[in-house]
Order: sequence, then structure tokens, then C-alpha cells
Amino acid sequence: MLNRILAVVLLGSVMALAQAAEPAPAGKLSTENIIKHALEGRLGGVKVDTVTKTPYLGLYEVRVGTEIIYTDAKMTYIFSGNIIDAKTMQNLTQKRMNELNAIKWDDLPLDAAFKTVHGNGKRLLAVFVDPNCPYCKRFEKDLAKVDDITVYTFLFPILSQDSKQKAQAIWCSADKSKAWNDLMLNGKVPAAASCNTPIEENMQFARKNNITGTPTLVFANGERVPGAVSAEQLEKMLALNEKK
Repeated sequence: MLNRILAVVLLGSVMALAQAAEPAPAGKLSTENIIKHALEGRLGGVKVDTVTKTPYLGLYEVRVGTEIIYTDAKMTYIFSGNIIDAKTMQNLTQKRMNELNAIKWDDLPLDAAFKTVHGNGKRLLAVFVDPNCPYCKRFEKDLAKVDDITVYTFLFPILSQDSKQKAQAIWCSADKSKAWNDLMLNGKVPAAASCNTPIEENMQFARKNNITGTPTLVFANGERVPGAVSAEQLEKMLALNEKK
């Protein structure tokens, strides 16, 4: 979605838009609505989800899907990149993206996942995975080293038709966790099977929440992390992202 925006922005780190704005509809509109309308018109119909005034530099945050760009009130410039707090060295853009991309734990359709418990299971993690994803396999090997965790695995077969067939076979297995681990850790492909699965529900949930890759991790506090992490990194993330 963002390619058309980046095609414009990458002409320079800062791009003048003084002559680019489209006229806003008649009537009194807020600055946020004027910016939204103008950018959507100029950027080839790309949908701007929200425009929000930031507390720094008079900039407005423009959210497009899971990405953020910035502009000023008059749309003289558009900025693509991270804003860093010079005092604390905190990446304010990344912090804001984490907030926007968070998925509330209570919103997860946990009955559409299979549950695996390690140790006392007191820590929570949800993972969206594809059976053919090499990064998922790497992550599962590291996950096997982590104790005292309950993992909800959402089958999200997006790589191929074969992924869908394997996902269905896993869900239809008598022991879903065992079938999953046999495939990911030992390369043992489950026998083909047919039953009702929640895979389409998972696909719809993923689309609604802009989950586009595997593995995607969701922690108890809603923090979303795309991609595989090591066992050591996962331990740190679990400590930081407990449910409040």
C-alpha cells in the first residue's frame, strides 16, 4: 500500500508539497481532515487512516496502514523517517507505531488457535505461523528452550496451497501441538486430513489487523513483534510485555 507514497517521498528525504495539495471539499474542515483529503488526492488514492497532531515541532502524524509519515499544517513538506527524542534518545516514531500496531490480548480469537503449555504456563504468547515458513521453524526451535509459557498458535497459511493443506492436517490431528512440533522441529509432515478448521477466521483476523508475515508474535500486553526472535530475546520480551 505504501509503495506509491514511498515512490514520492524517496525523491528526497524531504519533499516540497506546496503545489501538490488538492483542494479540500467545501465547508469548514479541521486541519487533520484537510491534510487527509489533500494527501489522498495527491498520492493516487492511497487511503490515509488517520491524521493526528503531534506534541513536537508542529508536525502531524499521518498513518497509512502500519506506516507513519509526517507533514506540517500547511503541507509544505512531508517527512518519511524516525523522530528521535534528543534528550532521552527514545525513538518516538517506533514507540507510536508499537502503540498503533498493538493487538489487545482479549481481542484475539483464542478458540481459533491451539494451545501448548510449557512448565507452569504463566506467561502468555500468541504466534501467527505458516507451516512452510523457514523463520517459523527457526523460531520454534528457540521457543522450545523457553519454559513457563503458554503459546497460542494461530495457523496462518499464506505462502502456498501446500501451506493450507499442511495447516488443515495439523488442525485435524488428534494432538495439534504434537503434529505441529513434529513438522517444525523434525520435518515430519502430517497425514492429509479433512475437518472444519478456523483457518479462514485467522486469515480474516490477520487482514483486519494488518498481519502480513510469519511468524508474527503478540504478547500479553498487546505488543506485536514481526519476525523470529532468539530464545534470549524472547525471554526479555516476555518480561517487558506482561499483561497489565
